[in-house]
Amino acid sequence: MVDQQCNGTPTDADVVVVGAGPVGLALALDLARRGISARVLERGAGTFEGSRAKGVQPRTLEVLDDLGVAAEARAVGGPYPPMGLHIGPFTKTWQMQHPAPAAAATPYPDILLLPQYATTALLHRAVLDQGGTVEFGVTAEKFTQDQDAATVTTDDGRLLRARFVVGADGGGSTVRKAIGAAFEGSTDEADRMIIADARVDGLSPDRWHVWPRTGGRTVAACPLPGGDLFQLMITIGPDDPAELTEETLAALLKRRAGRSLRLHGLTWASVFRPNIRLADRYRNGRLLIAGDAAHVHTPAGAQGLNTGVQDAYNLGWKLQQVLAGAPDSLLDTYQGERRPVAAKVLGRSTELYAGLKKPRTRALTRGDEERQLGLSYFGGPLAPSDAASTAALRPGDRAPDAPLPAGGHLFDLYRGPHFTALAFGAGAGAALASLDWPAAGAPLHRHTLPGATTASTPDEASLLTAYGITDDTLVLVRPDGYIAHIHRPGTPAPPGAGLTETLSRLTPAPPAT
Repeated sequence: MVDQQCNGTPTDADVVVVGAGPVGLALALDLARRGISARVLERGAGTFEGSRAKGVQPRTLEVLDDLGVAAEARAVGGPYPPMGLHIGPFTKTWQMQHPAPAAAATPYPDILLLPQYATTALLHRAVLDQGGTVEFGVTAEKFTQDQDAATVTTDDGRLLRARFVVGADGGGSTVRKAIGAAFEGSTDEADRMIIADARVDGLSPDRWHVWPRTGGRTVAACPLPGGDLFQLMITIGPDDPAELTEETLAALLKRRAGRSLRLHGLTWASVFRPNIRLADRYRNGRLLIAGDAAHVHTPAGAQGLNTGVQDAYNLGWKLQQVLAGAPDSLLDTYQGERRPVAAKVLGRSTELYAGLKKPRTRALTRGDEERQLGLSYFGGPLAPSDAASTAALRPGDRAPDAPLPAGGHLFDLYRGPHFTALAFGAGAGAALASLDWPAAGAPLHRHTLPGATTASTPDEASLLTAYGITDDTLVLVRPDGYIAHIHRPGTPAPPGAGLTETLSRLTPAPPAT
């Protein structure tokens, strides 16, 4: 079925997404709500059935809120349990996840325990509800491109044409190989861990159990929400057999953790090796990569899935804008913004993984850095370091939540596939009223709010403080919830960093007259 014409050339979709994991599905969902036709190809027979990545960080919960699935995620998931370190007859209990600070300015301050199979399932349902297409049992084997579109050759002999192809197809990504990107880093073949989902009789579900053992033979069992399964993590040496049968794993658990424990009902098992890699580029023309195709992490700190979903969230609106006629260079900013984030996260998750080999409470405790609320694109390709700022925010910073004077919250205004303009004060309101916004691409939602001299209620004061408003100010917020521009009427902007220049990079050019 032909969905559209590209410069007179028929295409099967605006975007083909390769891979139906959380990253590919999040991108497909974002594109579908923007009216962008997308086809998802997945070589597996269905969605992933293991728990693997099980921590959803606060910033990712904000993304899921915008995509309309946060409530379901919270209903299916649950809080992280306290951790119990078993040493002989004694158990030391503590909370691995530090409570979020009061100033988080988010409705989701704490990490959510949500198995990957549940995250994938809820995103898949949401894509189908939006009319999206997910094709299972289809392998994308070859990619070519020309000036109009990219062509995907599938294992069943089809040729699919699309304006863009995004590879969310994991560490062995075929799209990354087609891009020609180097995947720099290392894989430690000697450091192995069995990860499995199973029931365990004799084990209380009220904590995350850890049995440290000499020689790196540690065992851990985390209770999963929504049932009676545990995620088991069993480190094994380079010469240890890695048999994944229920009988073998049951015997291993008894030997390592306790004779009274009975493992049964195994649903999934895999052998993990620490793989720490980062692609040297995320794009080649009409081919792009996201998630594990671009960066792979250790499981420590629950960073990999979260970073990948936020890749998709950064890329979705940029694809919409370029498809609508915005400069193609906007897609280059995807790598410019997201690759430095991945590099930083890789360093942090590697540091945390090293701490797992020294099971002390300080090495295992998680906090603000893992929540990803403080990540900023300031100083990047869309947020020059000399651009105007407020007393609290700079371009590229995450736009925090805050109460609205008339009730509700700012996140209520941001929710949806649009840009948002906040005009604080009469001068900014006049500037907003005269702002010419193109009809093509993501629309602009405009809101006028009290200024610094007119605030009269606690909620108004709280909003002004959160955004650092000290005079009339216009704040433009991107569809992914980051500050695109800060404009102070009557104050000259730095050369090349004014509102007009910002819009020229983000939006389609107005039609010629």
